[in-house]
Amino acid sequence: MAPSPSRPLEIHASGPLKGRLRVPGDKSISHRALMFSSLAVGESRIEGLLEGEDVLATAAAMRSMGATLERGEDGVWRVWGLGVGGLLQPAGALDMGNSGTSTRLLMGLVASHAVTATFVGDASLSARPMGRVIDPLSRTGASFAAAPGDRLPLTVRGIVPAVPIEYTLPVASAQVKSAVLLAGLNTPGITRVIEPVATRDHSERMLRGFGADLTVEQTNEGRILSLRGEAELRPQQIVVPGDPSSAAFWAVAASIVPGSDIVIENVGLNATRAGLFEVLRLMGADIAEQDAREVGGEPVADLRVRHAALAAAEVPPHLTPSMIDEYPILFVAAAFAQGRTVARGAEELRVKESDRIAAMAAALRACGVPVEEFEDGLAITGSGGEPIAGGAQVASKLDHRIAMSMTVAGLAARAPVTVDDVAPVATSYPAFFDTLAALQGAD
Repeated sequence: MAPSPSRPLEIHASGPLKGRLRVPGDKSISHRALMFSSLAVGESRIEGLLEGEDVLATAAAMRSMGATLERGEDGVWRVWGLGVGGLLQPAGALDMGNSGTSTRLLMGLVASHAVTATFVGDASLSARPMGRVIDPLSRTGASFAAAPGDRLPLTVRGIVPAVPIEYTLPVASAQVKSAVLLAGLNTPGITRVIEPVATRDHSERMLRGFGADLTVEQTNEGRILSLRGEAELRPQQIVVPGDPSSAAFWAVAASIVPGSDIVIENVGLNATRAGLFEVLRLMGADIAEQDAREVGGEPVADLRVRHAALAAAEVPPHLTPSMIDEYPILFVAAAFAQGRTVARGAEELRVKESDRIAAMAAALRACGVPVEEFEDGLAITGSGGEPIAGGAQVASKLDHRIAMSMTVAGLAARAPVTVDDVAPVATSYPAFFDTLAALQGAD
């Protein structure tokens, strides 16, 4: 996957944002829909799939290992799976682009199949450590050869039969949990994952929907997930809800730009993903749920968001796992709140597509926002609803969420904000800037 050319962008203060919009399909669910469909026997149909670069990397990897995936002219994806245990040896390296989710989940999938796969990625992904996945998967009997620091390029040699394991997550991570469960699908016996702190539960929901024998027990230790291996997955019809991580940018943008009034349609509101909206409401955001419903086993609603005066808050620690990807845009909301917002407990941000704590601290400081940096988060003193200074060039660090977050910050800055490279936005939200233009141009 060739890297996108650098694309700098200057963002100017915006008038009110108005109108209705749909965000792309949920990225986490899109990845899993393609993988699980490729492991079912028969034809699955997927509507609303996110067609960003990250998810397309997953699609390409599943094709490389023998599954058939086709996108119809109607936008519906059809997947003919191979069955659990049926993956074929890929002819070449699997190029994951910028997608950590694809890499970590597919490492789990390959670990219990009789294939050897080499994973490569772009500069950003190649800097991200994979040790947290290598450790549990090595216990199944799979073997790994990685670049120094457990980084890409990385080769996984799967094993059949693999050994079922019981693993307690040392850090709250849905990717590690999912990697272990995926390895367990083709492993005889029971694979158990214990998560002391609940993380997003899309893997559990969808695996059960595909027919896997998976139970979840709440105990004093946390959630215990037990998966019976050598599973037989049945093909499904999947409707992917809108990505709450993508909706988060518009929720904050409408909250900080005076006069804004928007409706974000079809947003997935899974409790393990919707922490940001809860925190924004604590800060005084005007976010109303409309037409709440369930789609494909996931709670969904339309969100009406209007401009509101935000007040500082301290992020409740129990919400951190449900909003880990939304911290960059939360930092932007904090920059416009009245008082000092403290958002901590998010050490994982240091090893995302970029060091998101350092990147956002530098970007906001450059725009005149007082910021105190901790190892696990930031404290931000906001403007009380006034425009921030802006007038800076900020670095996106090849990170789509940094680029989009600082674009939103620029919408309410006194002087233009230049983001050095917004090309990475295509990994998760190809239509982001077209959507922004439509909201700015609406009556």
